[in-house]
Amino acid sequence: MTTLYTSDHEWLRIEGDVATIGITDYAQSQLGDVVFVELPKVGRSLKKAEAAAVVESVKAASDVYAPITGEVIEVNEALTADPALVNSDAGGKAWFFKLKIADKGELGGLMDEAAYAAHTA
Repeated sequence: MTTLYTSDHEWLRIEGDVATIGITDYAQSQLGDVVFVELPKVGRSLKKAEAAAVVESVKAASDVYAPITGEVIEVNEALTADPALVNSDAGGKAWFFKLKIADKGELGGLMDEAAYAAHTA
């Protein structure tokens, strides 16, 4: 399992041809208390960099972008019921959606953990 990051503060966990996507702990700390999450519909095709989900906090609303092209195969309904999960476990239980990866070549433009840490430093 590989974890990669975008400059927009999304993380992806790659397992085979499926990417699980969420926002980083850094992103949730910038947002503050998350009060609402809107997830994409299962079956939706997303293009790389397309707005896929929305996360709203007491401070602001932010789009969550598709870091790669693919089809939404699962969403995390737990976030709809308990948006605060994003604040308590951004890198774990608070994943947003899973994509069936259309083009693994797109993964090359993403950052590893060390590069992301330098990006947010």
